[in-house]
Amino acid sequence: MDDDADGAVEPVPGLDVGPGSQPGPLLYVLNVDGEAFAVRRGRGTDYDWISGPNEGYGFGSSAGPEAPEDEHRQSIRSFLSMIDPATGYIAED
Repeated sequence: MDDDADGAVEPVPGLDVGPGSQPGPLLYVLNVDGEAFAVRRGRGTDYDWISGPNEGYGFGSSAGPEAPEDEHRQSIRSFLSMIDPATGYIAED
């Protein structure tokens, strides 16, 4: 995740495809604004958008899964705000 000028945190999409990389175990599912996300431990937290139109798509956060639920919800809402409804992916600039 990157901090922008006003201090808001922006999620960064990606998938760890390094040797032997596998998703961490499912910790829980978080529903935000009608969308479901699998929350897993990664290098911080990995969010899999399980109700989204693109299988395997999601993003990661440097905050660990033990962060307050409101912080997870804020990260997910920020991610969803960048999604192009036509593609289901983060919109190109």
